[in-house]
Amino acid sequence: MTADDSFGRLDDDYPAYTMGRAAEMLGTTQGFLRAIGEARLITPLRSAGGHRRYSRYQLRIAARARELVDHGTPIEAACRIVILEDQLEEAQRINAEYRRAIHSAGPSLTGEDLHPFKRLRG
Repeated sequence: MTADDSFGRLDDDYPAYTMGRAAEMLGTTQGFLRAIGEARLITPLRSAGGHRRYSRYQLRIAARARELVDHGTPIEAACRIVILEDQLEEAQRINAEYRRAIHSAGPSLTGEDLHPFKRLRG
């Protein structure tokens, strides 16, 4: 593996940050990271020695939760809000893909053709 190859591993999902470094980057405590882990907002990977490791994606999620908590939202509610925001974003992404598929297929394909229960309705 070359040095250039190793940088490719540092994508958004690569668990590159220790708990201490993650807390420092977020300007929060390690206890906060443990709390959002207990609330199942994020699940850090564990190193061979059992130490938590966080990805950039997880740090973005934690930062959003911290923002809500800093504005007075209880941590459990903040975690639920972040989960719902993430689910909404994913649903919007899927909806946009369906719209692109309909548009690229032209007038012969409609939204009804993509409906998952169309075959069940007869």
